[in-house]
Amino acid sequence: MKKRKLAKHVLAKRKLAQRTAFFFITATAVITIGFFALIVGHVLVKGMANINWEFLTAYPARMGREGGIFPTIIGTLVLTGAALLIAVPLGIAAAVYLSEYTKGGPGIKIIRSAIESLAGIPSIIYGLFGFAFLVTFLRMGFSVLSGAITLALMILPIIIRTTEEAIRTVPDDYRQASLALGATRWQTTSHVVLPAALPGIITAVMLASGRAVGETAAVWLTAGGALKLPLSLHDPTRPMTLHLYYLAAEGLSLERSYATAAVLLILVLAVYTLAIFLRQKYGMKRR
Repeated sequence: MKKRKLAKHVLAKRKLAQRTAFFFITATAVITIGFFALIVGHVLVKGMANINWEFLTAYPARMGREGGIFPTIIGTLVLTGAALLIAVPLGIAAAVYLSEYTKGGPGIKIIRSAIESLAGIPSIIYGLFGFAFLVTFLRMGFSVLSGAITLALMILPIIIRTTEEAIRTVPDDYRQASLALGATRWQTTSHVVLPAALPGIITAVMLASGRAVGETAAVWLTAGGALKLPLSLHDPTRPMTLHLYYLAAEGLSLERSYATAAVLLILVLAVYTLAIFLRQKYGMKRR
């Protein structure tokens, strides 16, 4: 009888602990979703009322008090695209090297620690480095190229770490089967491992692009703030984040601030939605 009572008591404590943990996990999820919905809903409700075709396609007038945000949309897309063109090949190559061509050791641990440290550096530090080294020392000036290189350095750790984890999820049986058929290590990596890790790599690229789209401090010190369409990589530009900062901080137009924030938010949500869609699509193909 005593053993049964003790067993029931232990079982009751375990159930209580499980219910308590489930309650806190559920509450945390609900609170997180609630804050997300509150922020997104507030920005969209305030901003969508001021968005129209002219706002999206016209050039700004009177420092943004009038007109539209077309040059800032193009500037955001050009900056993000150029940063991805620089960071994605380097990030994937570094991830392949770390996961497929190294055996660990102190040197690799130092490299991984450096990558993780880069991911934690505040964006204003990247901006200061870009201003001192790219804009001033290399005399690139405030330009799309300076901003893109700075953004590429910022998003590089995200691409490396996420891609490396995606590659590590590929079963070793894939590699062994390919090598057993006579393929070289590079052929195995390029034709077997990378295609199998493609969903995770797509996620890494999309996460990095979302970080680049939403960046302000780094581009403020490197890309300039010209309210004109960038026609080359050496032209200055003003992305939507920086335009939003000027509109709100200098009190130029609160309504247009919300409208710009809504467009930026929709762009970021579209990027993450595309990432989820592509991950599921290629994940189904892999299965």
